[in-house]
Amino acid sequence: MTSPSTVLLPHTPDHATYSNYVSVETTHLHLDWTINWEKQLVGGSVKHEMKVVGEEEGGLKEVVLDTRDLEVKRVEVDGKDAKFTISAAHETLGSALHIALPTSYAKGNTFEVLINYSTTADCSALGWLEASQTKGGLHPYLYSQSQAIHARSLIPSQDTPSIKSTYSASVHSTLPVLLSAIRISPSISAPLETGGKTVEYKYEQKVKVPSYLIAIAAGNLVYKEISKQGENGASWRTGVWSEPEQIEASYWEFKEDQAKFVAAAEKLTGRSYDWGVYDVLVLPPAFPYGGMENTCLTFATPTLLAGDRSLVDVVGHEISHSWFGNLIGCSSWAHFWLNEGFTTYLERLLMQALHSPAERGLSYIIGAKALSDSLEGFEKKGNKRFQRLVIPYHEGEDPDDAFSTVPYDKGSNFLLHLEITMGGLDVFLPYVQSYVKTFAGLSISTDDWKAHLYAYFTKNGGPEAVKKLDGVQWDAWLNGEGTKLPVDMSQFYDASLADAAYDLAARWAAAGSDEKKLAAFSKEDIASFGTSQKVVFLEKLETSSISPLAVAKLDEIYSFTQAGNAETALRFYEIALASGDAYAQQAAVWVQDKGRMKFCRPIFVAINKVAPELAKSTFKEHAGFYHPIARRMIAKDLGVKL
Repeated sequence: MTSPSTVLLPHTPDHATYSNYVSVETTHLHLDWTINWEKQLVGGSVKHEMKVVGEEEGGLKEVVLDTRDLEVKRVEVDGKDAKFTISAAHETLGSALHIALPTSYAKGNTFEVLINYSTTADCSALGWLEASQTKGGLHPYLYSQSQAIHARSLIPSQDTPSIKSTYSASVHSTLPVLLSAIRISPSISAPLETGGKTVEYKYEQKVKVPSYLIAIAAGNLVYKEISKQGENGASWRTGVWSEPEQIEASYWEFKEDQAKFVAAAEKLTGRSYDWGVYDVLVLPPAFPYGGMENTCLTFATPTLLAGDRSLVDVVGHEISHSWFGNLIGCSSWAHFWLNEGFTTYLERLLMQALHSPAERGLSYIIGAKALSDSLEGFEKKGNKRFQRLVIPYHEGEDPDDAFSTVPYDKGSNFLLHLEITMGGLDVFLPYVQSYVKTFAGLSISTDDWKAHLYAYFTKNGGPEAVKKLDGVQWDAWLNGEGTKLPVDMSQFYDASLADAAYDLAARWAAAGSDEKKLAAFSKEDIASFGTSQKVVFLEKLETSSISPLAVAKLDEIYSFTQAGNAETALRFYEIALASGDAYAQQAAVWVQDKGRMKFCRPIFVAINKVAPELAKSTFKEHAGFYHPIARRMIAKDLGVKL
């Protein structure tokens, strides 16, 4: 999968894992699970095929794996019972599972470790929904979210992105099961059982993945194919999964763009799609992210179903992860920007390839506002380390605490800066393709990336290209803190689609509370706007303090709270709540079924500023709806103890 000449530089240890992954690594794991719907547990076993990769005096004597809130019942090494101990639990990292080996193993030796275990009620990777919380209301639902370090609460594992392995699984369930892998049985063409009979679902992932990409979803799920393998020469097929009640809406939303995104990304990266299947699973609304790039099966929020295909760019982002993040991954969460920066960069190239350069520019403009908000937020909280691209995490620190748009937008702007510096896309895209070819299948650090960048342009540009690279403010981009980028990138964005939105925002800001001026606005003002232009308009307007009267007129004329588009509703509520508490109750109702953290966290924070008791009481009443990751972060935002 990668060139045998590829040599990685020594990596700084991943401080978010207890595993002794530098000494021994999992090459394949097999999961044998049974889903207990009544008790909301997943139990069974995991078998690790392991290889000693480090030199240790006297040989390898133990395996250390990450666990958190798991009930470990029995461990075997090469078929024989093995002694094990579990360390005291760390609040964030969980517990180290120490497995004594029956004999010492030298470098190159292989062996198998079988662990019988069960999840517990405190498993942070799993979201369990009662039937009443689903679209259909007839069956319960289960889904996982393991990024960044939640896989250890689902599987005793080397829970670090440094380690990639293939995996297979047999899952027994009375409801259909999906995994981030290729289904072996039941047949792809067979409808899945929902009648209460226990069925064994077998899956296989032949491409190596890190632990956080092992994903599961189960419930009343149906499928609709979008494109077949072999269609237009493709080596892959695409489709969509959801509950039956929204399968037609999901299919309609994605059918025009899903296969086009994959094909365009193949062309841009210079590498065929490796994973065989690209399906999208539209989850219930409690899912905490816009999308999650689980291999073969992107998990997507139902807030993308806007009814006008205006939000499918999120799928373009997740498809881009098939090359950046999934195929080439960061070696630790300190280098997470390599995943998200490259993915966002490719996503925006897709916008240019499939639409226009102006669409790429508009995406950078929207991202710039989100980036500014994140940088300002970390500044106010005193978490300036999280403004960096390469984050110096403290020992035992939770990578979720640094989650923001910084790795996405600061990262993609850095790559855009390099593109411009080196001579434009015609020069830079061949480098990106070389990067993919060189590091496919590996977990790398920022130093690995930079070394390859210099090596490529030394060979393909000579001293002049190297001089350009030497002129880059490397430390400021990678390790710099503050609320501004080292270079003002806005001068390079194509703003042609944004200009009309800026003009309209300026008119509203100038109108103030003048009823005569406010009466001059009409719904025709935004009739030609796409969703992205509406977002730019609202975000620009947010920088001007507008009166409660103007806020009411804004909603009355443009119907942002009634349109069913979560992206525009979010921005409207942020504007409204900044002007007072008139919309606090309405926002509190809106947020009750928005599990995506992009929506629920800022709205709870905004309500908390104008109506703190309402924010806290609403969250406490509906806390059970949110995924454990979102629940913990909202509680921290509001200062609430659960």
